[in-house]
Amino acid sequence: MINERTHGESHPRQTNKTLDDHNILHAHCHEGQTNQRHPFVHCIMEVNLPLGWKPLKLERYDGTTNPDEDLDAFLTQANLYTNDDVILCQVFPTSLKGVVFMWYGGLPPRSIDNFNTLVECFSSQYATSQSHRLTSVALTSLRQAGNESLHKFMDRFNRLTVQIINLNPKVVLHSMLLALRPSKFVDSLCKKPPNNMDELWE
Repeated sequence: MINERTHGESHPRQTNKTLDDHNILHAHCHEGQTNQRHPFVHCIMEVNLPLGWKPLKLERYDGTTNPDEDLDAFLTQANLYTNDDVILCQVFPTSLKGVVFMWYGGLPPRSIDNFNTLVECFSSQYATSQSHRLTSVALTSLRQAGNESLHKFMDRFNRLTVQIINLNPKVVLHSMLLALRPSKFVDSLCKKPPNNMDELWE
C-alpha cells in the first residue's frame, strides 16, 4: 500500500494501488498524447468530473499571500466532496488567477502526473510569499505612544500577541510592562505583579 500526502506532511491519504499497478498506470498515462495547454499527463485529463460537480467557492490565489493558506483552503473545501487525486489535479487550477494562473499554464506538458507533484511545484514557485511567523522578539520594540490611551495600546498589544505561537504568558506580561508608559497603573503592577494575564485584566 502506498501512503500518499497531498500537502507537505499533512492531509495523508491512502490508495489501494500496488506498486505494479502504479507503474502500469504511469506508463499508460504517457501514451496517446496530443497537443495540449495543460501540464497533466493524458490519463488525468481523460477523467470526467463527478456528475453534478459545482465550482468551489474560493478566493482565487494571486500570488500575494501565503500559498500554504490557499492550499489549505482549497483542500478543506475540495475534500468535502472528494479526495481523488485526479479530481484534485483537475480542480486546483480553478483556485488560481492572474500571474499564478499564467504560471500554471506555462508548466511543461506532461510534467504533472499526480497532485503531490503539482503541490510541490506550486509551493516551490511561491515560497517567497509565505508569511514569516512572528516570535516574542516582535514585542521588544513595542512601546505605548505618548498620546495613546491605555485602551488603544492594549488593543494593539493584544492583536500582536495573538499572532505569536506558543507565547509564554510570563513573556507577555514582562513585555507589556516594559512597553507601557510610566504611570500609577504601572507602578501598582510593579509593586504587586499579577501571576498571569487573567489577574491583570481583573
